[in-house]
Amino acid sequence: MSELLKKIDARTKLAGTNKLEILLFTLGMDQRTGRRENFGINVFKVREVMRTPEITHAPEMPACVEGMVSLRGALVPVVDLAKYTGVQTTSRPEIMIVTEYNGHTQGFLVEAVDTILRLDWSQMRVPPDMLTAQMGGIITAVTELDNGRLVMMMDVEKVLAETSSYDDSLSYANIRKVPKPRTIYFADDSTVARKQIATTLDIMGVKYHFAINGKRAWEELDKMAALAEANGQEMKDIVNLILTDVEMPEMDGYMLTKNIKTDPRFRGIPVLMHSSLSGMQNQKLGYSVGVDEYVAKFEPQRLAETLTRLLQVEE
Repeated sequence: MSELLKKIDARTKLAGTNKLEILLFTLGMDQRTGRRENFGINVFKVREVMRTPEITHAPEMPACVEGMVSLRGALVPVVDLAKYTGVQTTSRPEIMIVTEYNGHTQGFLVEAVDTILRLDWSQMRVPPDMLTAQMGGIITAVTELDNGRLVMMMDVEKVLAETSSYDDSLSYANIRKVPKPRTIYFADDSTVARKQIATTLDIMGVKYHFAINGKRAWEELDKMAALAEANGQEMKDIVNLILTDVEMPEMDGYMLTKNIKTDPRFRGIPVLMHSSLSGMQNQKLGYSVGVDEYVAKFEPQRLAETLTRLLQVEE
């Protein structure tokens, strides 16, 4: 397992190239469909892969949370992804993927891991509505490999939100309204993240537009900029800040930022990167393509404070 991931720290030249690397895994043969589905997770969210250790079961946890394991002195919750996704399989999950994102560490039980695959985000497509409904909204992107296999990227932020016992309602308690009218454009492929961002902006009294990935965001921003230019307006007076996720199908946040920062029509508009990839290396990658600041998901108070400062609306 360590051999599979030992070079993960060297994968730092993907920023601005619209590329990603994903760890492929399976959850077992689904008795309902007779298929073994293939899933993927960004390698930057994977800390390690191991044989499933002894799990201590705990009361009052969601049915798909098997319990806790102790890793280097820290208690880590363990989620059975087959149970979470509704895959009906008789195989026991023998592998645990230890993930770290949104400032949390958790274990995902899976049947097996396959390989690390390098792809271009343009190969990742927004999932069709039928698949989204079938999988309960937990898939953010899909791609078909050369051998015909379909790979589905899982919305791990949704997994965390729905399996964690943490109540984040208090996180919004001290957010203040901004004293001046402001408009933000944000891009994020996760339904959970979009809802959290919208809640924060609504409390702040900030208007917003959004897109479900970087490609659609760029297309809309490009049209807005062309219209502003035709009307003799400055784009910075129409959109005061752009907020972007990193991982998005068709175009990632690094490429979106690169497009914005190299286009003079967007001069003066700060770009804030908002990602569950909260490691220092990912932040460096963001700054390398020109982001003004980087905020890890999901800390509503910190996001609101950063937005207020970048929007220059302090009282």
